[in-house]
Amino acid sequence: MFRLGLCCKFKKAPIKFRTTTATAMLKRDRGDALRYISELCLHNASALQEALHYCSAHHIGAFRINSQILPLKTHPDAGYKFEHLPNHTVISSEFKSCGRFASEHDIRLSFHPDQFVLLSSLREDVTRKSIEELSYQALVASWVGADVINIHGGGAYGDKESALKRVAARINQLPEPVRTRLTIENDDRVYTPADLLPLCRETGIPFVYDIHHHRCLPDDLTVEQATQQALATWNREPLFHISSPKNGWNNANPKWHHDYIQTEDIPDEWRGLHLTVDVEAKAKELAVEKLYRHEVSA
Repeated sequence: MFRLGLCCKFKKAPIKFRTTTATAMLKRDRGDALRYISELCLHNASALQEALHYCSAHHIGAFRINSQILPLKTHPDAGYKFEHLPNHTVISSEFKSCGRFASEHDIRLSFHPDQFVLLSSLREDVTRKSIEELSYQALVASWVGADVINIHGGGAYGDKESALKRVAARINQLPEPVRTRLTIENDDRVYTPADLLPLCRETGIPFVYDIHHHRCLPDDLTVEQATQQALATWNREPLFHISSPKNGWNNANPKWHHDYIQTEDIPDEWRGLHLTVDVEAKAKELAVEKLYRHEVSA
């Protein structure tokens, strides 16, 4: 069976990642704010170690790391340079320890930046901030051995062809640590697999196939065609996404995610493939474990 991935946090397991707000930090003296953020970073490194131990013990083969693992890192007002944090060498060392554990236990790590990361934007300040965020996540990815930083295509701004040309140009200008990890995913509102696969072939960026999004926003490609063309973009183990609609496919809005994965939503075309499948379900680890039990017993 394929490798099943857990996304960012837990439903019942007592493993919590901590963050803070810019408002709270800007009320503090700068030195005090950096000390507090340093404490949060150390806590999150410890929580990641706990998460990886949990994954190893529960047949979860991949884990998506939250974008705020270093809280507020790129915030325009409350952000900071990593080396300005007290204990920054200890923090990076702890994350590197997580990476060693993940490697030793064959747990794949990835990032999925927030929606404000846009390489298609018409605004240079948005592009600059997006690249800053990608570079930060690439830094942590280098510590932990994560090989994927996955983004959406972004907006079309009334001209999808021009938007994709901007994405391609900006991908080619990205710093090497970002570019070698970057992947792109079809969404449920703007970009289909048929839109993005030519971009992936042009730039050499792997395509993350989200089957739920494809069902919400179909194109002329079948699941088999999209799967095979997606696989061909990867130079390492492919990563796909799966989720089920909260209220079924006949509901007016099937985009919302269910707590669990309905087994009939697993494409037959994925059976027998060597790939990672991130489980995007509200029940988090409970959904991954239920799906694992079903697949093992099937």
